[in-house]
Amino acid sequence: MQELTGQVGAELAAARDAKARRRLKRQLQPEVAAAPQVVAVEVDGGRLGTRASGHGPGVHEPENKEDKLACLATLDSREYAADPQPEVPPSFLQPRRVQRLVRQMGGWAGEEAADDEASAAAPAGEEPPGGTDAEPWAPQRLVQTCLASLQDSRAFGPMVAGEAQARDFYAASRRAFVADGQAYNWTIQRGYFPDFVPIVDFLHVICYVCSAAHVLGQEPGQRWARYEAWVRACWQGRAAEVVRELEAAQAAVGRPPPGEELAANDPRRVVADALSYLGNNAGRMDYPEYRRRGLPTTSSLVESLVGAFNARVKGKGKFWNRPGGAEAILQVRAALLSQDGRLERHFASRPGSPYRRRPAA
Repeated sequence: MQELTGQVGAELAAARDAKARRRLKRQLQPEVAAAPQVVAVEVDGGRLGTRASGHGPGVHEPENKEDKLACLATLDSREYAADPQPEVPPSFLQPRRVQRLVRQMGGWAGEEAADDEASAAAPAGEEPPGGTDAEPWAPQRLVQTCLASLQDSRAFGPMVAGEAQARDFYAASRRAFVADGQAYNWTIQRGYFPDFVPIVDFLHVICYVCSAAHVLGQEPGQRWARYEAWVRACWQGRAAEVVRELEAAQAAVGRPPPGEELAANDPRRVVADALSYLGNNAGRMDYPEYRRRGLPTTSSLVESLVGAFNARVKGKGKFWNRPGGAEAILQVRAALLSQDGRLERHFASRPGSPYRRRPAA
């Protein structure tokens, strides 16, 4: 089974790379009957354990490697004359829920203090809901396909573009590219999806403004009030106001000393990180306009894919041979999680497949 998985993964990787090369040569034609109306490309990454190959049984030279993931989804949504939800969803104003989100997505400076803050700010009896509510205006996913690779962003960009071309995403009337603030994500967007609306994931914005509000306040209520004001401003497209307040806060607490590694909960570091994130992504934070156009404001689709990949490829005692074994299992997982039946089609058509009909004698 391990050998077969390696073979199939290598075949899928070769097909993926061939698609990227055909697009580069302008030889790749759409593989769908009709162009979609609304599409989103979302990019993120995870990590998995790898080991050096060719050293026999056991784990030799273990190393965590980053795997890049892309979700390409067709969407069902409508456009609106005005912002369909100008007020922040209640799910983003529930202290325990926000605390859990921040911890899951990157950690909240001062964990013990965060527990006290959530307890003090939360109404009596509040329980953390199970997940982000689907707002009525939010676009609904129709079909998603996904890509994964251990290769760097320079190689990954053409792969994503090839998949988008095959699904005729460039002909869609409304197109979005959604990601977090990693610089390489926006290099891919500018290089291969320049006509897609660039949108920075709102959940990451929540994490940065919440962490900054936490280290600046003296009392739990004061911290939460600042967070509510900042997240409301970002939600309503007024991120510039938050940037100005963060600049004033940075002047008050001081800037991180050049070359010095500060503690994770040092106010100078936390405020500087939030200021950098919002400042660098200000042009990708027009959330009222995105909602009006029926485009996603979070990268929840690819975030879910990261979890689905991790459930198979990441875990205690899991180490994949690098690069071949790790790349192969990522391809099989990506094909399985794609909703267009590509893995079944590959098994049905590959040479020697037991599912392939033999020609009549």
